[in-house]
Amino acid sequence: MTNENGGTVGRVPPEVVSFLSGKGGRSLIIKGGAGTGKTTFGLELLERLGQPTRSFYLSTRVGDESLYRQFPWLRTTEMRSRILDAAKLFLDTIQATGKVRTAELPDSEQRKIKAGREVLGSFGTEHGPPTRVDRTHLAALLKRSPMPEVENVYTRIERALPEKSLLVIDSLEGVTHKYGLEMEEFVMALQKDLVEASSTDVVMILEKPEAGGIEYLVDGLISIQREELDERRIRHLRLEKLRATNIGRARYAVTLDGGRFEALGVSGAANGKGAAASWTATPDPERLYSTGIPDFDALLGGGLRRGSFNAFEVDVNVGVDDYYMLFTPTFLNFLGQGRGMIAVLAAGESPEKLREALVRYVPAHHFDTRVRIPDYTISETEEPYILPMARFGRDEAMRAMVTAEKAAAGPDRKPFIEYMAFDTFESLMGDQVAIRMYFSGVSRTKHVGNLGIGLLKPGLLVSSEILNMMDTYFRSSTSTTPRASTGSGRGRRSTRSARTP
Repeated sequence: MTNENGGTVGRVPPEVVSFLSGKGGRSLIIKGGAGTGKTTFGLELLERLGQPTRSFYLSTRVGDESLYRQFPWLRTTEMRSRILDAAKLFLDTIQATGKVRTAELPDSEQRKIKAGREVLGSFGTEHGPPTRVDRTHLAALLKRSPMPEVENVYTRIERALPEKSLLVIDSLEGVTHKYGLEMEEFVMALQKDLVEASSTDVVMILEKPEAGGIEYLVDGLISIQREELDERRIRHLRLEKLRATNIGRARYAVTLDGGRFEALGVSGAANGKGAAASWTATPDPERLYSTGIPDFDALLGGGLRRGSFNAFEVDVNVGVDDYYMLFTPTFLNFLGQGRGMIAVLAAGESPEKLREALVRYVPAHHFDTRVRIPDYTISETEEPYILPMARFGRDEAMRAMVTAEKAAAGPDRKPFIEYMAFDTFESLMGDQVAIRMYFSGVSRTKHVGNLGIGLLKPGLLVSSEILNMMDTYFRSSTSTTPRASTGSGRGRRSTRSARTP
């Protein structure tokens, strides 16, 4: 995905891109504890989504040089012009005006101006985009304490009008503590003056993991958490609120490699509206299928064996979004090569959500014609890719599955993915019937050379029998390192280095 400058925004979740690309201004709070990557994320938003002449980063915590030492990529001429050191802005304002402005209009005049603005606002937006920055709420705060650097930012934003600007403030506590303000009143001033009245996107970084009751004032709220796992730092970004924006995925694993923020599982091709360029498939090695993840392929010696069935066991705390980060590239790598898929989904997985995730990168027509998702809980559907299995008797169900296999293979009879959530059949038919179905399905997969992917959740009665049928076994846990083993369980290898596209 590219912004107006042609730069990629692949490091940023598409929901955030869509949120900050909408009409009018938006306000966003990024919260999290120390070391979670809030500053890095704010700078990434500045570069990836902002325009050089109308995006600004107001830093109150550290000076320019400290930022440049931590983030060397900021030293480019374009990025340096966006970094606004609060201390330097203070001096610039004093030198420009000769003194810090403290006198304001009388209260009676302020009330007249405010009333006039409200009357004009009641007529709607026919007058076009704003050409001046509203300073009503800022003026009220300036009566108590001069804030030259904040005034300076207002002026810079006004110069960019009627074009939309992006302002990143790092941090809210830094500004409010410096001037003895309540955080709520400062956020309200930014929301009313800049976001609502002046069509500015304002991103505010909070130095603590809780917003303390100010989240209701803003349009969006994102939290970043950090935890330790096997002596390694794991970071997650959670989209808690993005007003008027569809949140297709609420949580992303993130990295801060090289001082850059990257949300894993985000393609650089995607755009804010959910469309995308075609998936670039990773070629399959001889007698293997690529997982679509180069690191994972290298770990497996090139990929997964043709005609193999591979079990992925997940811990109770591993969510759908987590294990789909591993499965989705493999699904896309098959679909991107004109192949198909049959998927029996687990409870909590949605056919519609799976389609939405994949058609960002492959043509919707290809998904609808080459993917089949048997749903044993419904008897009616208008979607061509869903099989309403509850309407069929035993013989009809068998014929429906044969038809589904032909659709997945296509006229050229290509191999396809057989994705199976093992808990579905056990809950519907009992463990003994499920075992017989699994044995038949696994045998067919190996015979025709498809790629089998099976999902094992905790508490299944059939787990030990299933593992005896599998060629490769992976285990993903929130408390132990994910492992992979081949055959009888020997030669275990960590899957920790696997990266999604």
